[in-house]
Amino acid sequence: MTKRNLFYAQSGGVTAVINATACGVIETARANRRQIGAVYAGRNGILGALREELIDTGKESAKTIAALRHTPSGAFGSCRYKLRNPAVDNTQYERLLAVFQAHNIGYFLYNGGGDSADTCLKVAQLARDHGYPLQAIHLPKTVDNDLPLTDCCPGFGSVAKYVAVATREASLDVASMCETSTKVFILEVMGRHAGWIAAAGGLAAERDGDPPHIILFPEIAFDRAKFLARVERTVKRNGYCVIVASEGTRYADGTFLADAGGTDAFGHKQLGGVAPTLATMVKEALGYKYHWALADYLQRAARHIASATDVEQAYAVGRAGVEYALAGKNGVMVTIERAPGSKYSWSLGEAPLEKVANVERTMPRAFITRDGFGITPAAREYLAPLIAGEDYPPYHNGVPRYARPTNALVPRKLKTRFAV
Repeated sequence: MTKRNLFYAQSGGVTAVINATACGVIETARANRRQIGAVYAGRNGILGALREELIDTGKESAKTIAALRHTPSGAFGSCRYKLRNPAVDNTQYERLLAVFQAHNIGYFLYNGGGDSADTCLKVAQLARDHGYPLQAIHLPKTVDNDLPLTDCCPGFGSVAKYVAVATREASLDVASMCETSTKVFILEVMGRHAGWIAAAGGLAAERDGDPPHIILFPEIAFDRAKFLARVERTVKRNGYCVIVASEGTRYADGTFLADAGGTDAFGHKQLGGVAPTLATMVKEALGYKYHWALADYLQRAARHIASATDVEQAYAVGRAGVEYALAGKNGVMVTIERAPGSKYSWSLGEAPLEKVANVERTMPRAFITRDGFGITPAAREYLAPLIAGEDYPPYHNGVPRYARPTNALVPRKLKTRFAV
């Protein structure tokens, strides 16, 4: 019987460790050559499958694949692309199945967040309905840390480490100049509906009173008067105030402080500008000199300061995805399970995609202080192990050296082209 091939694709916003998951997938598949044929990757994620643009990872050397483990961004290209509802228009899913059949793909590993979990589930269901043998496994990835049924998400630990380090270092800068210069510093971080990344800024503090003095979460309604009073009180006490603000900070009626007015491919609000919005608010009400910074892509691309825990988990998730597929599992997401006890340890599990797709996990209220401006000891206990350890990439001429795959495409087999 002909060995079935494996198709791997990256989805959504990339991370510092998504390629570590790709490395885990490819190296594990290569170690199981008796059961798995070729390993393909989608050029620009699921678009690669729709367009029949499949990258032959077999053209890459073992050294290049190994280097993916310490390379940020999406080595094969990612995309934000929402497939149409198959109940309304099944054309795109039929196309995916046609490409899979043409290239003898029996294993589909989709690496992404909640929306990709939904796509992976629908592909698994379609294959089942058509009697096509396919193992569809979802590999979690999101800096937002908002997937359910997993203790954490690969990608989060590294962005959390970056934010904690950046907050501490910027705070030292502001503290040293606050007598004659900046009084208020605001760091804007990602997090549309969940405040996990903003919470990580709280790890910069070593003792009570250390910055950040204010953390703004999407889960806590923004109160302008309360916020300004806290800023003023902090500046009077410390001489300066450091704020970490989630991009999803919103008023009690649900309106975002920084709604840019547009939406992305999945219908999510386009956000950006909460830091300057807050800075202007502070300036007009209190007259303090301010500076603000937008972590933006820097926070999710910072492989040079990745969490060793995160790298290890990301690789393990990719390895497990292949092992689960070979074991005949289908329609599940690989999960990370935290063991009980004071010493941090973890293992891998699984969750059905029906319970994962389109579900967002937000910060528990018990992780946020009563006043809504900080993190509790319980949050610190949860977060601290996820940023632990360093896993530096190799350096050359003073800068990191990253993988540069050739990404050679395999010949198309279908006569028709597909417009997306």
